[in-house]
Amino acid sequence: MRRSLNEITSAIASCRTAFIGVAVMSGLVNILYLTGSFFMLEVYDRVIPSRSVPTLVGLVILALVLYGFQGILETIRSRILARVGAALDEALSARVFDIVVRAPLKGATPGDGLLPLRDLDQLRAFLGGTGPSAFFDLPWMPIYVFICFLFHPLIGVAALVGAAVLAVLALTTDRSTRGPSQTATAHGMRRNGLAEAGRRNAEVLAAMGMQTRFAERWGSANRDYMQSQMNVSDVASGFGAGSKVFRMALQSGVLALGAWLVINNLASAGVIIASSILVARALAPAELAIANWKGFV
Repeated sequence: MRRSLNEITSAIASCRTAFIGVAVMSGLVNILYLTGSFFMLEVYDRVIPSRSVPTLVGLVILALVLYGFQGILETIRSRILARVGAALDEALSARVFDIVVRAPLKGATPGDGLLPLRDLDQLRAFLGGTGPSAFFDLPWMPIYVFICFLFHPLIGVAALVGAAVLAVLALTTDRSTRGPSQTATAHGMRRNGLAEAGRRNAEVLAAMGMQTRFAERWGSANRDYMQSQMNVSDVASGFGAGSKVFRMALQSGVLALGAWLVINNLASAGVIIASSILVARALAPAELAIANWKGFV
Protein backbone atom coordinates (compact mmCIF):
# COMPACT_ATOMS: atom_id res chain seq x y z
CA MET A 1 0.00 0.00 0.00
CA ARG A 2 2.80 2.42 0.92
CA ARG A 3 4.56 1.72 -2.38
CA SER A 4 1.33 2.39 -4.30
CA LEU A 5 0.75 5.65 -2.45
CA ASN A 6 4.34 6.72 -3.17
CA GLU A 7 3.87 5.96 -6.87
CA ILE A 8 0.63 7.93 -7.04
CA THR A 9 2.20 10.82 -5.12
CA SER A 10 5.21 10.84 -7.44
CA ALA A 11 2.98 10.78 -10.54
CA ILE A 12 0.94 13.73 -9.27
CA ALA A 13 4.09 15.60 -8.16
CA SER A 14 5.51 15.29 -11.67
CA CYS A 15 2.59 17.49 -12.82
CA ARG A 16 3.44 20.23 -10.31
CA THR A 17 4.26 22.77 -13.03
CA ALA A 18 0.92 22.16 -14.73
CA PHE A 19 -0.93 22.61 -11.43
CA ILE A 20 0.90 25.90 -10.83
CA GLY A 21 -0.12 27.05 -14.29
CA VAL A 22 -3.74 26.08 -13.58
CA ALA A 23 -3.60 27.99 -10.28
CA VAL A 24 -2.31 31.12 -12.06
CA MET A 25 -4.99 30.83 -14.75
CA SER A 26 -7.63 30.31 -12.07
CA GLY A 27 -6.50 33.56 -10.47
CA LEU A 28 -6.84 35.44 -13.75
CA VAL A 29 -10.21 33.82 -14.47
CA ASN A 30 -11.53 34.80 -11.05
CA ILE A 31 -10.38 38.38 -11.57
CA LEU A 32 -12.18 38.43 -14.91
CA TYR A 33 -15.30 37.08 -13.20
CA LEU A 34 -15.62 40.54 -11.66
CA THR A 35 -16.42 41.95 -15.12
CA GLY A 36 -20.17 41.43 -14.85
CA SER A 37 -20.48 43.01 -11.41
CA PHE A 38 -18.46 46.11 -12.24
CA PHE A 39 -20.11 46.45 -15.65
CA MET A 40 -23.53 46.63 -14.00
CA LEU A 41 -22.17 49.01 -11.36
CA GLU A 42 -20.83 51.41 -14.00
CA VAL A 43 -23.98 51.21 -16.12
CA TYR A 44 -26.26 52.10 -13.21
CA ASP A 45 -23.98 54.69 -11.60
CA ARG A 46 -22.47 56.39 -14.66
CA VAL A 47 -24.27 55.62 -17.92
CA ILE A 48 -27.89 55.97 -16.81
CA PRO A 49 -27.44 59.23 -14.82
CA SER A 50 -25.36 60.83 -17.60
CA ARG A 51 -27.34 59.27 -20.48
CA SER A 52 -24.03 58.89 -22.30
CA VAL A 53 -24.22 56.47 -25.23
CA PRO A 54 -20.45 56.64 -26.01
CA THR A 55 -19.70 55.62 -22.41
CA LEU A 56 -22.13 52.71 -22.72
CA VAL A 57 -20.57 51.58 -26.02
CA GLY A 58 -17.09 51.78 -24.50
CA LEU A 59 -18.16 49.71 -21.47
CA VAL A 60 -19.82 47.10 -23.70
CA ILE A 61 -16.71 46.74 -25.87
CA LEU A 62 -14.46 46.48 -22.80
CA ALA A 63 -16.74 43.88 -21.21
CA LEU A 64 -16.84 41.78 -24.40
CA VAL A 65 -13.04 41.82 -24.64
CA LEU A 66 -12.71 40.74 -21.01
CA TYR A 67 -15.31 37.99 -21.45
CA GLY A 68 -13.38 36.79 -24.50
CA PHE A 69 -10.15 36.55 -22.50
CA GLN A 70 -12.04 34.73 -19.75
CA GLY A 71 -13.38 32.16 -22.20
CA ILE A 72 -9.92 31.57 -23.66
CA LEU A 73 -8.33 31.11 -20.23
CA GLU A 74 -11.06 28.72 -19.08
CA THR A 75 -10.62 26.66 -22.25
CA ILE A 76 -6.85 26.48 -21.73
CA ARG A 77 -7.34 25.57 -18.05
CA SER A 78 -9.70 22.73 -18.94
CA ARG A 79 -7.31 21.39 -21.56
CA ILE A 80 -4.38 21.49 -19.13
CA LEU A 81 -6.36 19.53 -16.53
CA ALA A 82 -7.37 16.97 -19.16
CA ARG A 83 -3.71 16.53 -20.08
CA VAL A 84 -2.76 16.21 -16.41
CA GLY A 85 -5.20 13.31 -16.21
CA ALA A 86 -3.67 11.78 -19.34
CA ALA A 87 -0.14 12.21 -17.90
CA LEU A 88 -1.21 10.50 -14.68
CA ASP A 89 -2.68 7.63 -16.68
CA GLU A 90 0.53 7.31 -18.70
CA ALA A 91 2.65 7.27 -15.56
CA LEU A 92 0.56 4.64 -13.76
CA SER A 93 -1.09 2.54 -16.47
CA ALA A 94 1.85 0.15 -16.92
CA ARG A 95 2.09 -0.41 -13.17
CA VAL A 96 -1.67 -0.93 -12.85
CA PHE A 97 -1.67 -3.39 -15.76
CA ASP A 98 1.17 -5.30 -14.11
CA ILE A 99 -0.85 -5.50 -10.89
CA VAL A 100 -3.92 -6.79 -12.73
CA VAL A 101 -1.91 -9.46 -14.59
CA ARG A 102 0.10 -10.63 -11.58
CA ALA A 103 -2.78 -10.66 -9.10
CA PRO A 104 -4.15 -14.09 -10.16
CA LEU A 105 -0.66 -15.60 -9.73
CA LYS A 106 -0.68 -14.44 -6.11
CA GLY A 107 -4.26 -15.56 -5.48
CA ALA A 108 -5.24 -11.96 -4.70
CA THR A 109 -8.40 -11.57 -6.80
CA PRO A 110 -11.37 -12.44 -4.59
CA GLY A 111 -13.32 -9.55 -6.16
CA ASP A 112 -13.14 -7.51 -9.32
CA GLY A 113 -9.76 -8.12 -10.92
CA LEU A 114 -10.10 -5.08 -13.17
CA LEU A 115 -10.89 -2.69 -10.32
CA PRO A 116 -7.41 -1.03 -10.42
CA LEU A 117 -8.00 -0.08 -14.08
CA ARG A 118 -11.41 1.32 -13.24
CA ASP A 119 -9.93 3.31 -10.36
CA LEU A 120 -7.32 4.78 -12.69
CA ASP A 121 -10.03 5.69 -15.23
CA GLN A 122 -12.04 7.38 -12.49
CA LEU A 123 -9.00 9.31 -11.31
CA ARG A 124 -8.24 10.51 -14.84
CA ALA A 125 -11.88 11.45 -15.46
CA PHE A 126 -12.02 13.48 -12.26
CA LEU A 127 -8.84 15.40 -13.08
CA GLY A 128 -10.19 16.19 -16.54
CA GLY A 129 -13.61 17.34 -15.25
CA THR A 130 -14.91 20.43 -13.47
CA GLY A 131 -14.04 19.24 -9.97
CA PRO A 132 -10.40 20.43 -9.83
CA SER A 133 -11.39 23.83 -11.27
CA ALA A 134 -13.83 24.31 -8.40
CA PHE A 135 -11.14 23.57 -5.82
CA PHE A 136 -8.73 26.00 -7.51
CA ASP A 137 -11.47 28.66 -7.36
CA LEU A 138 -12.26 28.12 -3.66
CA PRO A 139 -9.30 30.23 -2.33
CA TRP A 140 -10.77 33.25 -4.12
CA MET A 141 -13.96 33.22 -2.05
CA PRO A 142 -12.49 35.44 0.72
CA ILE A 143 -11.45 38.03 -1.89
CA TYR A 144 -14.99 38.18 -3.29
CA VAL A 145 -16.37 38.49 0.24
CA PHE A 146 -13.92 41.34 0.92
CA ILE A 147 -15.13 43.18 -2.20
CA CYS A 148 -18.70 42.70 -0.95
CA PHE A 149 -17.66 44.46 2.27
CA LEU A 150 -16.34 47.33 0.13
CA PHE A 151 -19.80 47.69 -1.40
CA HIS A 152 -21.38 47.83 2.06
CA PRO A 153 -20.68 46.03 5.38
CA LEU A 154 -24.17 44.47 5.43
CA ILE A 155 -23.62 42.94 1.99
CA GLY A 156 -20.27 41.61 3.16
CA VAL A 157 -21.91 40.05 6.23
CA ALA A 158 -24.52 38.38 4.02
CA ALA A 159 -21.80 36.94 1.78
CA LEU A 160 -19.80 35.82 4.82
CA VAL A 161 -22.80 34.03 6.31
CA GLY A 162 -23.48 32.37 2.98
CA ALA A 163 -19.87 31.19 2.71
CA ALA A 164 -20.02 29.79 6.25
CA VAL A 165 -23.22 27.88 5.53
CA LEU A 166 -21.77 26.39 2.34
CA ALA A 167 -18.58 25.43 4.20
CA VAL A 168 -20.69 23.55 6.76
CA LEU A 169 -22.57 21.86 3.90
CA ALA A 170 -19.27 20.82 2.30
CA LEU A 171 -17.99 19.26 5.55
CA THR A 172 -21.33 17.53 6.11
CA THR A 173 -21.30 16.22 2.55
CA ASP A 174 -17.82 14.79 3.09
CA ARG A 175 -18.78 13.03 6.31
CA SER A 176 -22.04 11.74 4.85
CA THR A 177 -20.67 10.36 1.57
CA ARG A 178 -17.32 8.89 2.56
CA GLY A 179 -18.70 5.81 4.29
CA PRO A 180 -21.41 5.01 1.70
CA SER A 181 -18.85 5.48 -1.10
CA GLN A 182 -16.54 2.89 0.44
CA THR A 183 -19.48 0.53 0.95
CA ALA A 184 -20.53 0.96 -2.68
CA THR A 185 -16.98 0.17 -3.83
CA ALA A 186 -16.93 -3.02 -1.75
CA HIS A 187 -20.28 -4.17 -3.14
CA GLY A 188 -19.11 -3.34 -6.65
CA MET A 189 -16.01 -5.51 -6.20
CA ARG A 190 -18.14 -8.42 -4.98
CA ARG A 191 -20.64 -8.06 -7.84
CA ASN A 192 -17.98 -7.86 -10.54
CA GLY A 193 -16.00 -10.67 -8.95
CA LEU A 194 -19.03 -12.96 -9.10
CA ALA A 195 -19.66 -11.98 -12.72
CA GLU A 196 -16.04 -12.75 -13.63
CA ALA A 197 -16.17 -16.09 -11.77
CA GLY A 198 -19.37 -17.01 -13.59
CA ARG A 199 -17.82 -16.18 -16.94
CA ARG A 200 -14.71 -18.28 -16.23
CA ASN A 201 -16.68 -21.26 -14.92
CA ALA A 202 -19.66 -21.13 -17.27
CA GLU A 203 -19.22 -24.75 -18.42
CA VAL A 204 -18.95 -26.08 -14.86
CA LEU A 205 -22.04 -24.17 -13.76
CA ALA A 206 -24.01 -25.48 -16.74
CA ALA A 207 -22.85 -29.05 -16.20
CA MET A 208 -23.77 -29.02 -12.50
CA GLY A 209 -27.05 -27.18 -13.03
CA MET A 210 -25.99 -24.30 -10.79
CA GLN A 211 -26.68 -21.45 -13.20
CA THR A 212 -29.93 -20.42 -11.52
CA ARG A 213 -28.42 -20.49 -8.03
CA PHE A 214 -25.36 -18.56 -9.14
CA ALA A 215 -27.55 -16.02 -10.93
CA GLU A 216 -29.47 -15.49 -7.67
CA ARG A 217 -26.21 -14.84 -5.81
CA TRP A 218 -25.12 -12.34 -8.46
CA GLY A 219 -28.56 -10.71 -8.41
CA SER A 220 -28.33 -10.27 -4.63
CA ALA A 221 -24.87 -8.73 -4.94
CA ASN A 222 -26.09 -6.47 -7.75
CA ARG A 223 -29.04 -5.26 -5.65
CA ASP A 224 -26.70 -4.48 -2.75
CA TYR A 225 -24.43 -2.54 -5.11
CA MET A 226 -27.28 -0.58 -6.68
CA GLN A 227 -28.73 0.25 -3.26
CA SER A 228 -25.38 1.51 -1.99
CA GLN A 229 -24.90 3.56 -5.16
CA MET A 230 -28.35 5.09 -4.71
CA ASN A 231 -27.50 5.93 -1.10
CA VAL A 232 -24.37 7.80 -2.20
CA SER A 233 -26.23 9.54 -5.02
CA ASP A 234 -29.14 10.51 -2.77
CA VAL A 235 -26.86 12.05 -0.15
CA ALA A 236 -24.65 13.89 -2.65
CA SER A 237 -27.53 15.14 -4.80
CA GLY A 238 -29.48 16.21 -1.72
CA PHE A 239 -26.67 18.37 -0.40
CA GLY A 240 -25.92 19.64 -3.91
CA ALA A 241 -29.53 20.70 -4.47
CA GLY A 242 -29.66 22.25 -1.02
CA SER A 243 -26.54 24.31 -1.65
CA LYS A 244 -27.88 25.46 -5.04
CA VAL A 245 -31.24 26.53 -3.61
CA PHE A 246 -29.53 28.29 -0.71
CA ARG A 247 -27.26 30.23 -3.06
CA MET A 248 -30.20 31.29 -5.23
CA ALA A 249 -32.18 32.39 -2.16
CA LEU A 250 -29.17 34.27 -0.82
CA GLN A 251 -28.72 36.02 -4.17
CA SER A 252 -32.33 37.22 -4.05
CA GLY A 253 -31.86 38.25 -0.43
CA VAL A 254 -28.80 40.31 -1.31
CA LEU A 255 -30.78 41.90 -4.14
CA ALA A 256 -33.46 42.91 -1.63
CA LEU A 257 -30.80 44.11 0.80
CA GLY A 258 -29.23 46.26 -1.92
CA ALA A 259 -32.62 47.79 -2.72
CA TRP A 260 -33.14 48.58 0.97
CA LEU A 261 -29.75 50.28 1.11
CA VAL A 262 -30.57 52.37 -1.97
CA ILE A 263 -33.98 53.35 -0.55
CA ASN A 264 -32.26 54.58 2.60
CA ASN A 265 -29.53 56.39 0.60
CA LEU A 266 -26.85 54.10 2.00
CA ALA A 267 -25.61 52.85 -1.38
CA SER A 268 -25.79 53.69 -5.08
CA ALA A 269 -28.28 52.06 -7.45
CA GLY A 270 -25.56 50.01 -9.13
CA VAL A 271 -24.89 48.16 -5.89
CA ILE A 272 -28.29 46.41 -6.17
CA ILE A 273 -27.35 44.29 -9.20
CA ALA A 274 -23.56 44.29 -8.78
CA SER A 275 -23.67 42.93 -5.23
CA SER A 276 -26.16 40.21 -6.17
CA ILE A 277 -23.96 39.03 -9.04
CA LEU A 278 -20.81 39.21 -6.90
CA VAL A 279 -22.26 37.24 -3.99
CA ALA A 280 -23.50 34.54 -6.39
CA ARG A 281 -20.05 34.34 -7.94
CA ALA A 282 -18.37 34.25 -4.53
CA LEU A 283 -20.37 31.19 -3.51
CA ALA A 284 -20.35 29.39 -6.88
CA PRO A 285 -17.02 27.53 -6.29
CA ALA A 286 -18.31 26.10 -3.01
CA GLU A 287 -21.53 24.93 -4.69
CA LEU A 288 -19.56 23.34 -7.55
CA ALA A 289 -17.18 21.66 -5.08
CA ILE A 290 -20.15 20.14 -3.22
CA ALA A 291 -21.63 18.94 -6.53
CA ASN A 292 -18.30 17.24 -7.39
CA TRP A 293 -17.67 15.90 -3.89
CA LYS A 294 -18.65 12.33 -4.79
CA GLY A 295 -15.93 12.22 -7.46
CA PHE A 296 -13.45 13.86 -5.11
CA VAL A 297 -14.06 11.24 -2.42
